[in-house]
Amino acid sequence: MTSPAVDPTAADTPPAAPAAAPPGAGRRRFGAAVWIALGIVYVVWGSTYLGIRVVVETMPPFLSAGARFVAAGLLLAALLALRHGPGVLRATRAQLGSAALVGVLLLLGGNGLVVLAETTVPSGLAALLVAVVPAWVVLLRTVCGERPGRGAYLGVLLGLAGLAVLTLPGLSGEVRTWGVLTVVAASLLWSVGSFSSSRLPLPKNPLTASAYEMAAGGLACALVGLARGEQRGLDLGAVSARSWTAFAYLVVFGSLIAFTAYVWLLHHAPLSLTATYAYVNPVVAVALGALVLGEAVSWPIALGGAIVVGGVCLIVSTERRSRPPARRPHGTT
Repeated sequence: MTSPAVDPTAADTPPAAPAAAPPGAGRRRFGAAVWIALGIVYVVWGSTYLGIRVVVETMPPFLSAGARFVAAGLLLAALLALRHGPGVLRATRAQLGSAALVGVLLLLGGNGLVVLAETTVPSGLAALLVAVVPAWVVLLRTVCGERPGRGAYLGVLLGLAGLAVLTLPGLSGEVRTWGVLTVVAASLLWSVGSFSSSRLPLPKNPLTASAYEMAAGGLACALVGLARGEQRGLDLGAVSARSWTAFAYLVVFGSLIAFTAYVWLLHHAPLSLTATYAYVNPVVAVALGALVLGEAVSWPIALGGAIVVGGVCLIVSTERRSRPPARRPHGTT
């Protein structure tokens, strides 16, 4: 993590603007760093679906997800302690409990179920199904008495219409229904975790909270994997080099670098720009799935995906005018 766009310290201490800089000069230099960080979030988070699909070719789903998140959580905690001292990891019991709950919802319920589903569901389709998360969050806010606005509700209707096209039996190709429903359940649990995280007492430093969430969620995934018997017959020597490479990519780039870039963007870029990852990621995922894995992009997938992305775009454009930045990302890590 040598790029200034992914420097963890940047999230805590935004640099002050030079007092006598010529008009626009600081913005041009600053803009380059923003676009680098945004490009990382676009491409890396969009590519995690491809990485997951490659991992589960020869690795068990929940055990691989558990190992990934525990490793990423420990690495992030170590980096924070080295950079800021061990005190940065201090948290109250309430904060630890909240972080554990959010981690289980996001990483076991959300990401873990996606990993399981991708044993049968193409990576691009999984990304499009997950893209409807902002619509679920709007509905959860409504249930709790908030009124997001007409634009957000129209975006929800579009998102759910696209979801219907993607999930109708037979429209999305030879995909098992249980896999599609598993991804839908994952998106709902991810939405609950994202919604709850802004209302629970979490550690003030978002990277510290994420380290605890990844550790808790990873342990939960590992326990589920053991309960399912995924360890039986597991031969690490039989895991392909390509699965190991994808696993390492998900740990380092997906769970560490991209998330750090996202946190940096929340402090250094307009939310209206940062939030665009929500509808760029699924497009990147579909493109990579088709180019790298040869996944078919049928007209129902293209149509349903376009409707979902349009709905998310409308929700994001409405939300950015009325709400502050969320503490937790609404995308995969």
